[in-house]
Amino acid sequence: MLKLPAEMTTFWSQFVPLFTPWVWAHAQVLVIGAVLTLGKRAVTAVLSVMGLRQNQHFQNYPRVLNRARWSSRAISRQGLQGLVQVFAPHGPILLGLDDTVERRRGKKVTATGIYRDPARSSHSHFIKVSGLRG
Repeated sequence: MLKLPAEMTTFWSQFVPLFTPWVWAHAQVLVIGAVLTLGKRAVTAVLSVMGLRQNQHFQNYPRVLNRARWSSRAISRQGLQGLVQVFAPHGPILLGLDDTVERRRGKKVTATGIYRDPARSSHSHFIKVSGLRG
């Protein structure tokens, strides 16, 4: 089992109810390894940093990402609530939004339009893109 400092244990404890015990044990390794990994954060690189690349049960770690039942939306919500409690418990919160165009296609995707792509356009060069405005 992974031994973490007390400060990290209290932070990670808010995410425990969102995972099953099996997935939680593997997810901790992946998250901490991703923080410590330099460069591309593939599962292999993460496990190398954690010293588990030659692990007999290597295949269980990618399964956390593609088979396990957990909600990324619930994890995001919990993480945002934790950040707000720590950094802005009493004050106003200012959010910055961008005008990124979401590139999606399909029969069920409605309200698409042609917009200026802010990521690829410049003052002198105008690039149009089809998609949903966020």
